[in-house]
Parts: sequence; structure tokens; C-alpha cells
Amino acid sequence: MPQQSQIVLYTREQSPFCHRVHMALEEAQAEFSSVFIDLANKPAWFLEKVNPIGKIPAMAYGHSIGSPEDPSPDSTKLAESLVLVLFVGDLFPYSGLVPADPALRARALLFAVDFEARVLDAYKGFFFGGAPPRTLLDAFAAVQARLPPAGFAVGTWSFADVMAAPLLVRMVLLLEHEMGTFAAGEGKKTLAALKEPGFARLMEYIEDLKARPSFKATYDEGANLAGWKKNPAALRD
Repeated sequence: MPQQSQIVLYTREQSPFCHRVHMALEEAQAEFSSVFIDLANKPAWFLEKVNPIGKIPAMAYGHSIGSPEDPSPDSTKLAESLVLVLFVGDLFPYSGLVPADPALRARALLFAVDFEARVLDAYKGFFFGGAPPRTLLDAFAAVQARLPPAGFAVGTWSFADVMAAPLLVRMVLLLEHEMGTFAAGEGKKTLAALKEPGFARLMEYIEDLKARPSFKATYDEGANLAGWKKNPAALRD
């Protein structure tokens, strides 16, 4: 069925939050335009006409958007990665992002909300805020505890996995390459702990996420690592 409306995604390279929306659009095989936003120098039109809070990812959607820098007032403007991923899933139900079964949908939403509450704080705290490794390991243990014995977050693939994949894969990458403000050597030690039998299910899940075609189509590990090496927030003094 031909796509009836335009989609413009306001995004940034290397962002795990933007990556979520790129994965969802890839799952849906949706047509869209990308506009890259420099967070250090946000254009005035983005704040005035797309997202006054200034956060990305953001999206404009409508039958006739016009210029991405001057989207029609009649177009729908949205932000927040979970909102955008669910929106894509609702726009393209054949994508399978949003489970048709209400109970399964609720379980996927619980997973996504709990993931955001636990893992995002641990990610910021350990990699950029001086929190101890246990903070990160406890968050990983909480994610693992919610996983079924095999398969994806709720068994079948869903938006819950799209919410988890970009951040989990990047955290493993940062640990492996000692990228962050934590003490030198703590990254590899924490990664070694993740490779112990106690985290086998989580690591299996991460490998399943990396193997998903929509992830592979939207992720360049080399470019991502190069971007982190230039990011002042991830560099020690």
C-alpha cells in the first residue's frame, strides 16, 4: 500500500535515541527524509517550528509538510523516542512493532518504560557521572530479569526491542573501548563481568538485537566509535 503522508525525521548521527526511530522506520520500510540537527548550534527554525524544547529525535508528519526547515503548521510535530517508535508502529501496523494482542502490547510497554527508568540513569551515571560499576551491573541485571528464557523482550520482536537495542549495544562498545569518564580499566573489568555465566541471557539477547536486519541496516560501528572518540563527554581529563 503506497504511503499517503510525508515523514521528516530530525535526527543526529550516533545518537542512540535517534537510532531507535531509524530502526522503527526501517522495520516499516517507510519513506522519510532526514534532517541532521547540530545540538551545539540548534537552528532557530527548529526551536520555533518543530520542537521548542530543542530535543531530538523529532518528527513532522502530514500530507504536505513543505520545506523541512519550514514545515506546514498543519503537519503533526512529535518528539521523544518512545512516542515516535510507537507512532511509526501505529502508522504501519504490518511492521509488527506494536503487538496486536493488548496483553503483549502492555508487557512490551512495561519493558520499555522500565528499561528507560533503570538503564538510562545507569548509562549516564557510570559513563559520564562517576557512578560505580555496580550501578551499571545492577541495571543490566534488572533488564535480564525481565527477559523470557529465549527470544526477544516479550518473546516476539516488538517496539520494546527497538527501545533497548541502540543503548545496550553502545554500552558494550563503550566498555570494550574504555570510552567514558570512569576510572581507566573499569570498562574492561565491567565487560568481563558481563561475560560471566550470570549474564549469559543478557549477552545472548544483545547478540540477537545486533543480528536484527533493521539494526544492521541503521548502525555503523566504526563511525559510531569514531564519533565517540571526538565527543568531549566521553573523554577523561
